[in-house]
Amino acid sequence: MKTKILILATAFIFLLPARAACQGMPTYDNTNFISLVKQLIESGKQTAQMIKSVKFLKDAKEAIEKVSSVVQQLRAVEEIGQNNQRLINIMQNDVQDILNSPYIKPDEVSRVVESFDAIVQNSLDTVDFIDEVLSSDYLKMSDAERAEVLKQKEQESNEMVSNIKTKTKRYRDIISFRKMQDKVNNRETNY
Repeated sequence: MKTKILILATAFIFLLPARAACQGMPTYDNTNFISLVKQLIESGKQTAQMIKSVKFLKDAKEAIEKVSSVVQQLRAVEEIGQNNQRLINIMQNDVQDILNSPYIKPDEVSRVVESFDAIVQNSLDTVDFIDEVLSSDYLKMSDAERAEVLKQKEQESNEMVSNIKTKTKRYRDIISFRKMQDKVNNRETNY
């Protein structure tokens, strides 16, 4: 019995490696592996290219923001210049007409001149301030801060134009009223 078990065990031992050998050795397909490596290399190149593209786009965005800030500053300065030109035109034409009107009393002339002079002086101060901001990096301001200051000065300039128009209209209304009053008081009666 012992011999039977021993024979069976020996047969079993011989059959096992034979069965494993019959299944074969695993094989690897080198072409698939090479293809995978090539795909990984190509993917790496594309990723590197995408990183370069992202950096380029960031740089372009920063450049556009800088140009946009400069354009805003130029528009604000241009608007302030146009407002100052409007003030000059009003001073040359309308204020001169008001001062030459016979319906403005001599004691009112100085008040009219002082009223308009304050607006013109404020306008000149604004131009000087803008020159300082643009030329000397006014306390090392960033472009955005400089644009904000210029925008504020542009708003002030718009208010000055509005004020001078309102004052001009007010004085023209006074002249018109006095002219009408003079016609009524000096009319000829035909009864």
